[in-house]
Amino acid sequence: MNPQQVADIIEAGLGGSHAMVSSEDNVHFEAIVIAPAFVGKKPIQRHQMVYSTLGAAVGNEIHALTLQVFTPDEYARHGRG
Repeated sequence: MNPQQVADIIEAGLGGSHAMVSSEDNVHFEAIVIAPAFVGKKPIQRHQMVYSTLGAAVGNEIHALTLQVFTPDEYARHGRG
């Protein structure tokens, strides 16, 4: 699985989201996910939401996933938007 495939799965599972995914070996991934659905959610809930979009790929094609999760406003405030 490549970074674009991981990003596509996340974006399809979290409507209105944007995922930027990178990987050096296509098994260990880093992702920044910006989603309106994260509003009002605690960080652990946000991570669970992302992991749920990936389903069985986590632990199989995806050996490790490091996440940074933001609402659109949070992302903009951090000077990244």
